[in-house]
Amino acid sequence: MPRRKNSETTTLDTSRAKLGEPVPKAIIDTNTASVGVPRQPEEDLRVELTTLRKQIDMLKQQVLEAGRSAKDSAGKAIHQTEAVVKHYPLATVMLVTAVAGVFAFASHHVSSPRRGPSALRDVRDFYDWMRQRI
Repeated sequence: MPRRKNSETTTLDTSRAKLGEPVPKAIIDTNTASVGVPRQPEEDLRVELTTLRKQIDMLKQQVLEAGRSAKDSAGKAIHQTEAVVKHYPLATVMLVTAVAGVFAFASHHVSSPRRGPSALRDVRDFYDWMRQRI
């Protein structure tokens, strides 16, 4: 059986809060001690949609400008790189070789299997040397 609705209304006590006191289901404005949803001005949905469309068009334009700017910057970087390679071919080859060497060394260093600590290796070598002498 559903609960009966309470038809009694409660007043807002602004003097102090009490535990367990029911709270009205509405917006409570503590500045004016009023309860309820303030009346909103009615606006035409067409005006709101037009405003949103204008904002979307502005965002599209900003994204297009940012894309063009990034494309221009990338093109300038490519041209500068080509110019450097044409003017300094030997230095470019040496730089690329050095970078490739660093990557090769780093990948070999990371992927190489780790052996025991050097002190343990030294003890094993000493033990093997003593066994051979006996």
